[in-house]
Amino acid sequence: MFNKILIANRGEIAIRIIRACKELGISTVAVHSTADEHSLHVRFADESVCIGPSASEKSYLNVPAIISAAEITGADAIHPGYGFLAENAGFAEICKSCKITFIGPTADHIRQMGHKSTARELSEQIGVPVVPGSNVTLESAEDALESAGEIGYPIILKAASGGGGRGMRIVRSDKELATSFEVVRSEAGAAFGDPSIYMEKYIENPKHVEMQIMADAHGNVIHLGERECSIQRRHQKLIEEAPSATLSADTREAMGQSAIALARQIGYKSLGTVEFLCDKDENYYFIEMNTRIQVEHTVTECVTGLDLVKEQIRIAAGESLRFGQKDIRIYGHSIECRVNAEDPYNFLPSPGVISGLNIPGGPGIRVDTALYVQSEVTSHYESLVAKLIVHGIDRAEAMAKMNRALSEFHIGGIKTTIPLHIDILASDEFIDGSYHTGSLDSMLARM
Repeated sequence: MFNKILIANRGEIAIRIIRACKELGISTVAVHSTADEHSLHVRFADESVCIGPSASEKSYLNVPAIISAAEITGADAIHPGYGFLAENAGFAEICKSCKITFIGPTADHIRQMGHKSTARELSEQIGVPVVPGSNVTLESAEDALESAGEIGYPIILKAASGGGGRGMRIVRSDKELATSFEVVRSEAGAAFGDPSIYMEKYIENPKHVEMQIMADAHGNVIHLGERECSIQRRHQKLIEEAPSATLSADTREAMGQSAIALARQIGYKSLGTVEFLCDKDENYYFIEMNTRIQVEHTVTECVTGLDLVKEQIRIAAGESLRFGQKDIRIYGHSIECRVNAEDPYNFLPSPGVISGLNIPGGPGIRVDTALYVQSEVTSHYESLVAKLIVHGIDRAEAMAKMNRALSEFHIGGIKTTIPLHIDILASDEFIDGSYHTGSLDSMLARM
């Protein structure tokens, strides 16, 4: 096991990793920007190192500074969390060359699954269903028009190296395609340093369901059930739950086996999430694999009783999985609401100083956050400020707990999306579980 882990991240996920390390008896190093000097992850870690100014490209994306911090403090591993450098193959390679363990998959696996057209090809090779689309990246608007003619509208253009809902655009006609092609290429290049894009058939109003997998270096691969993430705004998830309210047992098992087959195909080692779209008839299609811990890993932890960060660390240290597929049981139901520092209805950012804070509690309530009174929410980083997670004996109890917890949750000094979550949970679509990726837009139009 590792002696000391540097956490190359900030906010609630950095605190989450520090807590797991403490329980494993591992020392921790926090890195921080000048803006985060007084953050909780800096206070909670055993050591801290300032790695640059507020802008992320000069701090949390500053690879030389992070590697130097690891070497100076004697860290033998780096946990990247999610976002920032979590799926940066070059960073994983640099860690390896410096004899520092990257807590995640290999650089080759990050590249294979991070490039979505390559991941599609791998899926097709082993018979995992994929959404009809271009099997190669599109070099020109003319290529895009030809592919769209073969696939049929509507289509969706996607950044080949994308993630987090960025670099995507739905197109419904030839007229839209030429302009959209250049816009998405530009967005992809700016966001991911790779302007290549590909095309998929756009499935209207699907459910977005993902499978959590876990694989070690000894050939053991299991899945931990699914999470439904269909409440989305501009492809960004707002609410997740486990298990899905509507997925049948047969489809759940088939999706789980597809996710395992994909991980086995490449010899994957670490945690990972295989994401699918499901149509109204429960036909499912692979869309991508995320090679990191996910924001929504918490709901899987609640229904399985496992600490996924600890398991991720154990795998990186070379240990075998401590359980097989038959040992995994799903208990009850869990829901997560992502609380963002935004206006709840127009989603404009809302930075500011926290003037008051009441965090809900009670049985089955969990809040992951780095907020405290007088802490500052800046505009330098993503707007997620807290994750409210509940666990109940069934979905009805989980929803009752979430409604109660949201009514208690107060964050003063900024606007948050808490009122929006209350409205979503009161909607007929959410109550009966029939919601899909287009539901939030319909809800907002009625609000």
